[in-house]
Amino acid sequence: MTAIIGFLNTVFWGYVLIYGLIAVGIYFTIRLRFQQILRFGEMIRSVTAAPAGDRGGISPFQALCTSLASRVGTGNIAGVAVALVLGGPGAIFWMWVVAFVGMATAYAESTLAQLYKVREPGSEADAVYRGGPAFYIAHGLGLPWLGAVFSVCLILSFGLVFNAVQANSIADAMTGAFGIPKPVTGLALAALTAIVIFGGIRQIARVAEYVVPFMAGIYILVALFVLVTNLTEVPAMLYHIVANAFGLAEAAGGVAGGLAAAMLNGVKRGLFSNEAGMGSAPNIAAAASPNPHHPSSQGFVQALGVFIDTILICTCTALMILLSGVYTPGGELTGTQLTQAAMQEHIGGIGSWFVAVAIFFFAFTSIIGNYAYSEMAMSFLGIGNRTGLTILRSLVLAMVIWGALQAVSTVFDLADASMGLMATINLIAIVALSGTVVTLTQNYFRQRDAGREPQFHIADHPEIARGVDADIWK
Repeated sequence: MTAIIGFLNTVFWGYVLIYGLIAVGIYFTIRLRFQQILRFGEMIRSVTAAPAGDRGGISPFQALCTSLASRVGTGNIAGVAVALVLGGPGAIFWMWVVAFVGMATAYAESTLAQLYKVREPGSEADAVYRGGPAFYIAHGLGLPWLGAVFSVCLILSFGLVFNAVQANSIADAMTGAFGIPKPVTGLALAALTAIVIFGGIRQIARVAEYVVPFMAGIYILVALFVLVTNLTEVPAMLYHIVANAFGLAEAAGGVAGGLAAAMLNGVKRGLFSNEAGMGSAPNIAAAASPNPHHPSSQGFVQALGVFIDTILICTCTALMILLSGVYTPGGELTGTQLTQAAMQEHIGGIGSWFVAVAIFFFAFTSIIGNYAYSEMAMSFLGIGNRTGLTILRSLVLAMVIWGALQAVSTVFDLADASMGLMATINLIAIVALSGTVVTLTQNYFRQRDAGREPQFHIADHPEIARGVDADIWK
């Protein structure tokens, strides 16, 4: 069994996804005419728009915060440090490249999630929108069995195992910084998680709406303090990153592979961090009531999420480490410990505490964000009733406690294989539906360029109407 899982991970992460995610990102970047640059203002406008009057969904800002809750995790702190150690400073440049093309992929998958979303049966006060890759695979491509496979993979990886990994990171950080025993951390974390997830999607969105801007804001402010206090060194450090990415500078000592190592580690860490193309964020994108009332609007929101995760937060971590003087390419100090050591150089002994607290917030919000995705998958499978969700929530809490107590490497390999399969399915689906994405995008900007607020009416587009809920998009 271990050999099979290892083989699948080699295929998925060594070939299919590393090249597939980049290729699909480039494909959508070209088909959508580099809109992540030329239409960046539309992303800001879509996020800051007032909440729509539709009571069936969460607000665009809540959707952004919930997706960031999952995206912004230990990868932004520990993962960046690992990329630097294994790939050198040039790895950060390739993280930027992944984020740039990933913004186009994130737009495409979340736009499709909006178009093919459904309204959960129930009263107006209780009903919510459900959607995501499983729904556009089933309704857009007419392959419900493949949507079911995707949903099972999502629940296994994001809903269960990755939450155990996040809990493990929190427990390690709390023990290292404050000496708190892991069982205490596990139980406390499970209690906090229960308070949030038993409230459902709307409760998760409300918590994310307040916690995510706070945690990301504080982290970026500390990074800005570090940059300002080392301002004269920043331009040279940015050049150092770019030069190493293209082999223009002398190969970083201790990093085997030079340019290839920088590219491989930057791409892998970038993909793990921003999740563009993985099929995770579209699950919460579908829950939003976009403003303007158009599927593309939520696509812009989630594209901005990739920018915030990688271009802003990951870059902050990288520069703080590189400017600290404690970084050694290929050195033994890596992961969270490297980031903590860097922060201690910048802000003194409180640095390791700050990183531990940041990991707590980043990882805790990842747990509740990952659960939100799983709830969508349960709904697609037809087991999203009260009993089914209670079982799922109980399993999530059990995995949080278990993950806090021990290493989860073997199960993590299984989750990697599961996520690899779901991401592969998602990439095939969004490329197959790329014509629909282009149609929606052209419709959006045709109205915007004419000076009108974009509104989408499915009756005007019979060529893409199959599988779309006409009541939602009338």
